[in-house]
Amino acid sequence: MLFGLDPSLLVILIAFGFCAAFIDSVVGGGGLISLPALLFTGLSPSAAVATNKLAGTMGSFTSTFVFYRSGKLDLASIYKLFPLTFAGSMLGAYTVHLMDPEVLKPLMLFMLAAVGVYTIIKKDWGKLFTYKKLSTRRFILFTFIIFLIGFYDGFLGPGTGSFLMFAFLMIGFDFLKAAGNAKFLNFGSNIAALIMFIFLGQVNYAYGLPMGIAQIAGSICGSRFAIKRGSNYVRILFIAVTFLLLAKNTYDYLH
Repeated sequence: MLFGLDPSLLVILIAFGFCAAFIDSVVGGGGLISLPALLFTGLSPSAAVATNKLAGTMGSFTSTFVFYRSGKLDLASIYKLFPLTFAGSMLGAYTVHLMDPEVLKPLMLFMLAAVGVYTIIKKDWGKLFTYKKLSTRRFILFTFIIFLIGFYDGFLGPGTGSFLMFAFLMIGFDFLKAAGNAKFLNFGSNIAALIMFIFLGQVNYAYGLPMGIAQIAGSICGSRFAIKRGSNYVRILFIAVTFLLLAKNTYDYLH
């Protein structure tokens, strides 16, 4: 048995890891699938979150590479943003030990609702690439938002992929390029939080590595499928996942 795991448990980790990465590779939200699976194995909530970061990092790196190879990742324009999500997430992961992450949940729920509604109303939004060089003022504001999203990912997490995509859509990227850029920055926030969790000794490698390998396969399939189907498919999936995140986290918050 791989990593000494029960075969049925291994099947669960692989199946849920693949499905989570397929969705996450395009619009984020894979934690809706992978995190409950890890909690089902009996891991504590903190260990499940940390282990999910290991699997998610493997998946986000893979989808970033696929988007880059396809030309849907504007690396030249955004590589300078990578340190912002990295540093923000590292700070966020550390801050979890200083204050309760529940304080951010009401704001996160409001933001997810706003993102979903705005995307539905703006029917032609994200179909065409209309990005133009930002003014100094808008660039400073945009970089600050990217840093805050990175902090949020390390501190709480749900919806990070949606928020990153929304940020790029707001400045004129189409859905496919927004997805590719978001995955690159999400990889930065994932690996930063993972480093912090490894330092804190909370990662379960026996569960995280098999799920991570499955996420590599799921990321390849999901990214290629999205690139083949185009922006309309990504838009529909983006809206669906955003409202699923909203429903799931609203239920958790109220109960």
